This record gives sequence, C-alpha cells and structure tokens, in this order.
Amino acid sequence: MPRYAQLVMGPAGSGKSTYCSTMVQHCEALNRSVQVVNLDPAAEYFNYPVMADIRELIEVDDVMEDDSLRFGPNGGLVFCMEYFANNFDWLEESLGHVEDDYILFDCPGQIELYTHLPVMKQLVEQLQQWEFRVCGVFLVDSQFMVESFKFISGVLAALSAMISLEIPQVNIMTKMDLLSKKAKKEIEKYLDPDMYPLIEDSTNILKSKMFKKLTTAICGLIDDYSMVRFLPYDRSDEESINIVLQHIDFTIQYGEDLEFKEPKDCEEVKSSLVDEYFQDQVDE
Repeated sequence: MPRYAQLVMGPAGSGKSTYCSTMVQHCEALNRSVQVVNLDPAAEYFNYPVMADIRELIEVDDVMEDDSLRFGPNGGLVFCMEYFANNFDWLEESLGHVEDDYILFDCPGQIELYTHLPVMKQLVEQLQQWEFRVCGVFLVDSQFMVESFKFISGVLAALSAMISLEIPQVNIMTKMDLLSKKAKKEIEKYLDPDMYPLIEDSTNILKSKMFKKLTTAICGLIDDYSMVRFLPYDRSDEESINIVLQHIDFTIQYGEDLEFKEPKDCEEVKSSLVDEYFQDQVDE
C-alpha cells in the first residue's frame, strides 16, 4: 500500500507548527492516525508529539557554536539541511516501513530552501522512492495578504515552491481566526483571484513604469494559467480544517481504494464548502 506525506512549508511565522498541531487533533477526532516529523533544526517548542525530530541528528545552535564553521543563523540552518540530505538513512530508520503511513513534515521557514537550494527537492525524490505520495502544503499568513501588492508577493513565493519541487501543492491562507469579520469578507476575493483588478490596485502604488509593466506581466501569467489558488484555514473552525484535509486527501488520493472521487465532484464540493464557510462568517 502507498504511504502519504504532507510537506508543510511557508515563510517563518506563517503557522506551520500550529497547522500540524490542529491537523493532528482533527485527525484524532476522525480516528485517523497521523504522525508528525520535525524537520526544523532551529525549532524550540511544539505542542505535539513527533515520531522523528531532526534535532536528534543536528541542531542549528551546535553548528553556530562550532568555531571551525563560523555560521550565522541562516547559514547554520542551510548547513543543517544539507547535512540532513546526506543522511537520509537516519530519516528512513526513524520512519520505519509501516504501510499506509500518513505523515506531516514540519519544514523550516527559510524561503531559499524552496527556491534555489536542492535540499527539499532531494527530500521529495527520496520520499517518492520510499513509496510516499507527497503533497506540498504552502502556508501564507492571511494578515499579510490583505493588500494586493503583498498578495502578489505571496503568490510568487508559493509559485516558486511549486516549480522547484514539482509536486502537487495546496496553498493555504492561515490565521483566518485572527481576522475581523470585515477583513474575512474582503480577503475572499484573494482565494481564487481575478488578477487583472489587482493590477489596477498595485499600479496606483507603483510609480515606475518599468515595475508597472513587470507587475502586469506577472499578474497576467498567474491569471492566464490559473496557477495559484488558496484555501482559508481557521484553526478554531472544524469545518474549515476539514475542507483543507479533504482537498489534500484528494490530491494524494488518500483512501482511493475505499471510494473513488472524480476531480469535478471534488472541486464542486470544495467550492460549496468554502462558500458555506464564508456565509457562516457573514451570518455571525
């Protein structure tokens, strides 16, 4: 039987560890077994049990304290991840060989790991060799995405990870529970955006004609190919968590031996559930 993996990615502070914690609790309520692997060698605290912790292999603090290396925080983290890539046998031993595993990999927040460094791509390829079906889960703080030019930056970060890793990816706006009712309604337009109105919003801010042309080209590329969409994630709302989990499960075909789902049907269900979520917020 196949094994399943979510690579939980995103900038520092986007809510990766919180996502893992709430997803584990949600799956426990559904009587589903989900494990977490911490891949952040700089992590200090998380409130969920882990089946493997990269800090048992190497820690950023130890690297920074090594006088022969003389790395700062970012350089130390990159060194740790490259060391990890050369020691995948540690991860294989930690994961074991249980069939039907479902594992969340809580990844570091340094964006360069998902853009031009090969470490995460190597991890994906290794997991696939171990018969994992891998889905990228890219998180962006919804409070960061309420302005059009910031939204475009977040879209480019998500798109960069998609291109680099070459795996199915679900993009999520986290911390929806921290937004006001008005902001929740406003942010709905960014979930499945029409990029051309956003161009107008951004070009009013950009004074340089060169950057206006660049912004127009970027927005046109994203809109023409429908490359990036987002799901809302409200950790206080079980239905919101369930929408995200259903979408990821479909992406990696979790439980496909139990019930096959046509993509069209799944997309319609997702759309109706998202609409229902926002309608509930408005009614409240």
